[in-house]
Amino acid sequence: MPAKKKIDGAKLIKMVADGSHQKEIMKAFKFNTAAQFKTHYLDALMKAGKAPEIKSGRGIAKARSSKEVLVSKRGSVVVPKAMIEEMGFAEGEKFIVRKTKSGISLKAIGK
Repeated sequence: MPAKKKIDGAKLIKMVADGSHQKEIMKAFKFNTAAQFKTHYLDALMKAGKAPEIKSGRGIAKARSSKEVLVSKRGSVVVPKAMIEEMGFAEGEKFIVRKTKSGISLKAIGK
């Protein structure tokens, strides 16, 4: 992937605010696609503080993965140990699994 072009964000924001046509702006900044133009415009808005920063990165994936479960090759549902400990389940506990409108439900039935 090629490096991102260095552009004058303030100039780009001003051209858009002044009502310049997209083709004119793309020609002035030598953008090849509308997506490239829009990406640079959004970045300029975020750097100028006119739009909130978009959060991304691995931190979100880690937080999400701790709540994910997996169905193994054998058909077993694998629940991460951290989740088991967080919910207070003990080794050997048994559950009834029910399908609900929103997903599945586990109901403890004893040891």
